[in-house]
Amino acid sequence: MKPTYWDAATVALGRGDPVLRRLMAAAPGAHLARRGDPFTTLARAIVGQQISVKAAQSIWDRFVAATGGGGQPVTLDPARVGRVRMPTLRRAGLSERKANYLRDLARHFAGGALDPRAWPALDDETLIARLTGVKGIGRWTAEMFLIFHELRPDVFPVYDIGLQKAVALHYREGERMAPSELRAFGARWSPYRSVATWYLWRSLDPIPVEY
Repeated sequence: MKPTYWDAATVALGRGDPVLRRLMAAAPGAHLARRGDPFTTLARAIVGQQISVKAAQSIWDRFVAATGGGGQPVTLDPARVGRVRMPTLRRAGLSERKANYLRDLARHFAGGALDPRAWPALDDETLIARLTGVKGIGRWTAEMFLIFHELRPDVFPVYDIGLQKAVALHYREGERMAPSELRAFGARWSPYRSVATWYLWRSLDPIPVEY
């Protein structure tokens, strides 16, 4: 389902930025869309860290089978994941470190330290702080989660390589900005920086980014 702010965002961004107007025109009808539940989405993000897409999918499939996940889209139960023994997680192909990250994530959800019902009342930085309290979730992962799962409209991940590359390509003749400079540059797109970022990513890869 299209985010409620999407149409207003594209109108506002296109009016003020001819580059974005051109990029948006090249992707008519495209928009962000949430997939999966919060726990499963974050678990998958941890599994996929620093490995190839192919390897991540293989390990993910074994992890889901080992933890009793099912359905389409796949849904995992935090309490059940938290009870899975370390040798079982290791046999699925997870490193010991990632297995511990996933167990910590499960504890946060099962114990209520991460409660999605409370998230709508939290601002972006507060939610990022809650998420980065989990082992294995850094700021970049939290920002991706806010954009792709929570559909927050004004997240601007200045340390993301794709964003840095796209801004350099379209606005600076290939010269990349430092994160602090990029943050100041992106202020022009607030309160819809997530939307601007998404179209900039798509300018590098026409396949819609998912998370």
